[in-house]
Amino acid sequence: MIAKKVAEGIRSPENTGKDQSEVMDKRLYQYGFSEQNPLTMYNIEQRSRKADKVLAVLATEIKDLSNMSLLDIGCSTGIMTAKYGEKFSRVTGVDIDKPAIEHAINTYSAENVRFCLKDGMETLFDSTSFDVVICTHIYEHVPDSRKLLTEIYRLLKPGGYCYFVAANRFTFLEGHYHLPFLSVVPKTVAHLYLKMTGKGKYYYEKHLTYWKLKKLVSEFEIIDYTGKIVEDPVTYHAEDMIKPGSWKQKLALYVIREAYWAFPTYVWLLHKK
Repeated sequence: MIAKKVAEGIRSPENTGKDQSEVMDKRLYQYGFSEQNPLTMYNIEQRSRKADKVLAVLATEIKDLSNMSLLDIGCSTGIMTAKYGEKFSRVTGVDIDKPAIEHAINTYSAENVRFCLKDGMETLFDSTSFDVVICTHIYEHVPDSRKLLTEIYRLLKPGGYCYFVAANRFTFLEGHYHLPFLSVVPKTVAHLYLKMTGKGKYYYEKHLTYWKLKKLVSEFEIIDYTGKIVEDPVTYHAEDMIKPGSWKQKLALYVIREAYWAFPTYVWLLHKK
């Protein structure tokens, strides 16, 4: 039964002549992310807290979420998606990570929450199907971030929102492997860097600079919550990252004010006018 549900939404062999794993370039698609990062992706407390951050921003901008539909791209094990199901009327989570989707279906499926094994760049859902799309730290993991954002735009209803969290390429400490300047150096060097440090063999992530991120989302109106969250971490459930009155908060506010292009992570609501 689970296998049948997992297969939902995948292009059938009749349409493609190939299994999905054959269609996808294994060197471009990052499979098994949850298995490589189990302490993070299966951490209920940590993932739930992250979902609270998302919901706090959405609730600030959208006063009533109860009658809205939501798509969670890169839902992984479904912990955050299930939290969204407490506020939204209809929630769908998609990911290419088969073990994670199986876990999500088995653990978090509900009357208003479903999960599909799908490619976020080509979901095959009908156009204008969702009021809200969640895309947190996903753009750098897909082979074509432009195609991903085009798909998000297509899926959103007019007036809909995409909660978009994006890491900056220009950052000292890369967020996935915690290696200095990993996202800054050329790809060939990054692959070698991972091998030499024993952290991996292939650096899949494709981070963009602030200016390229702005170009990536240029079809949308950007409602920037980055500074708002840093200024008021309590309201946005970010105290675990930035304590009010701390030196870290003061430094972050200074960078936002004086060198926003160098800030490590951006939190934007993308509005489809």
